Parts: sequence; structure tokens; C-alpha cells
Amino acid sequence: MGGALALREDYDAAGLRALARTTRHAGQARRLIALAAIYDGASRGDAARLAGTDRQIVRKGLVRFSS
Repeated sequence: MGGALALREDYDAAGLRALARTTRHAGQARRLIALAAIYDGASRGDAARLAGTDRQIVRKGLVRFSS
């Protein structure tokens, strides 16, 4: 099993929430809100429940976002 994924340092929770408010795509907004929760210290499971999905989807999104 791999280690924890590092979060990007050029974004923060407030910035991601601001982006979520401006998007017209509901799915993208949910993913951004989930990422913001992770930046705030929420577990991947809590972020997945917030986004209405599962942990694996949140992890895949985090991998894409962080690369």
C-alpha cells in the first residue's frame, strides 16, 4: 500500500471553495468541495461522503489534481 498523497501547495481550501462557487458543472463543484475538505484536514472517507461518492473516486481526483 502506498503512502499519503501530498497536497499541492499552490491551492488552499478557501481557493478551492471559491472555484467551486464559480463552476457551472455540479460534478466539478462536488469534487472541489471534497478537495477543500481534505485541505481542511478531513479524511478521504469524510470527503467522499461530502461529495456523494466513494473514497477511490476522491483518491483518483486527488491524484489528477496533484500532478
